[in-house]
Amino acid sequence: MKTLHTRSARVAFVALTTVLLSSMALASGNHAGGHDDEAIGKPGVAAKANRTVQIDMTDAMRFSPSGLNVKQGETVRFVVKNSGKVKHEMVLGTEKELKEHYEVMKKNPEMEHADANMVTVAPGKTGEIIWQFTKAGKIDFACLQPGHYDAGMKGAVVVAGASGTATKKADGHGDHKH
Repeated sequence: MKTLHTRSARVAFVALTTVLLSSMALASGNHAGGHDDEAIGKPGVAAKANRTVQIDMTDAMRFSPSGLNVKQGETVRFVVKNSGKVKHEMVLGTEKELKEHYEVMKKNPEMEHADANMVTVAPGKTGEIIWQFTKAGKIDFACLQPGHYDAGMKGAVVVAGASGTATKKADGHGDHKH
């Protein structure tokens, strides 16, 4: 009887250890659906924000606006308002990362995050993301609350590279002729 009790305790200990280690891996951001900041930019510094963009999230499962153009190197303060009656979030990432993360969220709908590339907003509340777009290309964003991504709650930021932007002359004019 004593051997059985010791064996049961050992099995329980191994199971508990496995659960705890798995939980730590999920919390670390390296789980399936984690994000690679280098691919999409980096957290911005509020004092260096070039502009503020208002984003509205609704229960129609839409972002407004759902698209934005920025310049490479630009730091944007996103002020994200939830005009709906259910929790929404805005997560910046690659399409692949967002899809992977969404699958994890569907299995763990109460999972909470505190990553710089996202904000979760309660109904009627407002949150912020301050992000610097360091690479040219397309950066996606989406709400990863279960059902929201599938309903079309997504958008994109197009980041124009340095060669694709008009340069300003010292007199404040762009490259145009008078």
